Parts: sequence; C-alpha cells; structure tokens
Amino acid sequence: MSNFIFGPVQSRRFGLSLGIDLSPNKKQCNFDCLYCELKGAKSVDAIQAPPTAQDIIDELKIAFKKFSDIDVVTITANGEPTLYPHLKELVNEINSIKNGKKLLILSNTSCIYDKKIQDALLDIDIVKLSLDSVIPAMFKKLNRPHSSINLEHILKGLKEFSKLFANELVLEILVVENFNDTRDEFIALNSIINEVNPSRVDISTIDRPSAYKVKAVSYETLEILSREIKNIPVMIAKRKEFAKKNLSLNEEEIIQLLKMRPQSEEDISNILDEESKKLLLNLLKKEKIKLINVIGINFYKSN
Repeated sequence: MSNFIFGPVQSRRFGLSLGIDLSPNKKQCNFDCLYCELKGAKSVDAIQAPPTAQDIIDELKIAFKKFSDIDVVTITANGEPTLYPHLKELVNEINSIKNGKKLLILSNTSCIYDKKIQDALLDIDIVKLSLDSVIPAMFKKLNRPHSSINLEHILKGLKEFSKLFANELVLEILVVENFNDTRDEFIALNSIINEVNPSRVDISTIDRPSAYKVKAVSYETLEILSREIKNIPVMIAKRKEFAKKNLSLNEEEIIQLLKMRPQSEEDISNILDEESKKLLLNLLKKEKIKLINVIGINFYKSN
C-alpha cells in the first residue's frame, strides 16, 4: 500500500492525474477554508514530520510502472503543499523521472511571496494557484488563514512570481453562495488578475462534500460573474463526459483514493474497470465506504 501516492484521479481540468500527498496522515494547512473537502482543522504554518523526497520518489517509480497512461503528476497535500520543506528537491527529482508527463501543483497561494517557494515552483509545468477574494475581510472570512498570513504579501508575491514564471499559470476562483459571489468581488479580482496576467482563470463552485455548511452557486451565476474578468481566458468548470480509462485498483487503493478525494458515480464509471467497480460495491456493502448525495450528485467517500 502506498503512503504518498494516490489515484489516478480524473480531474475536470487537467486530465488523468496521479497524485502525491505530502501530508497523508492528517490535514496540515495554513488555511481552513469553509469549502474544503477535508475536515475542518486548526491552521498551521509548517508540516510536522514531513516525508523525505526520496521516500516519495521511491513510491512514485512503482506507481509509474502500474499507471503509465496518465496526463499529469500532481503535487498536493492534506493541506498546503508549499509548506513542504523539501519542495525544490522533490520537484527536481520528479522532473528527472516523469518521462514526458506534466508536473502540476495545486496551491492556495499563501506562500507565493517566499523567494524559496517561487524558485521551487519555476520548474513545474503547471502551477495552479487559488485566489478566492482580494478583499481582506472576505479573504479572512472564507479562507480562514493562519495568523501569519498577510493578503497584501500574497498579492505582491503573486505579481512578482508571474513575471518570473514561463510555464502555464492558472488562477482558480472558487465561488461560495453569500460569500464571494458578488459583482464587487469580481471587479476587485479582475484588477489583480490583469496585473498577474495568468494563462487562464478557472471559475468553479462547490461540487464535493465540504468541511462546513456552505453552498454552491449555480452555473448561471458563475457565467455572469465570469464576465467581470477581462482580457484573460476564462474556463467555467463543469462536469463533462470523460474518455473511459478502465483502471484496475485493488480495495486498498480504492479506499485510499476515496479518502483523498470523494469520487462521483460519473467519476467511477469513467475511470475504473468492471472488476474494480465490483470491489467498490463490495466495500460499500461492507460499510468501509459510503455513498452520499451532495448538490444532486452521488459521491463515494471513505468512512
């Protein structure tokens, strides 16, 4: 059983992704976002007992042998991956063995002002940074950052990094009903986004179980708000039919996949082979996993 590698996961925007979890045992993040897929937890400013880069690479090499038909390798965490102290070393090692696959990181942007973090990110193919609000009061209310986090520093660092970074930079805005779903929020976001000039802006809303009782907005609301983002390509995330992958996972791998990220019935239909689907249903029968409904979509989730 792998400690740090999970998936593959079908991403709405980046294809079939093999994930690397830098904090597999517990959530360690400097945000405690209201919409987080993980359980709520007190924010921290460092990862405790981080794995070595070599331990991760050893598992990744094994995973590459089993899952060759992937699109991206994704650095993520049960929390914020840029808190990982060996990030630069890990990125270099992955780049030396990824064999043409894209390397992606999913970050909340909180450490982007740190020169060491900027340097580590420069060698990643796709950097996806979250930016839900640039208004301080809403940023604190929605993202619930650690006391050490300063929004002004984040925005300054983001602008600096965008001038240095030559690969694909994606900004994501996740919209939550009655929080950052106003025209004023998006006018303010547009001003910063045009200074950053990312490759693309992704606008999405909640579509998975969240840590706190917050609600998604409609696709129509996302579309209206997206009109305030000028001069930058905008993608509104929505579910679509993916090419079927027919992956073969055992019970432990299925549980690990669902622990890291709940999978919709559509996800399962698209990525697993028939034998793996039978194992999943057996896990459901044995109550090792559960089926829940969120915003009209059924998701398989670990207990």
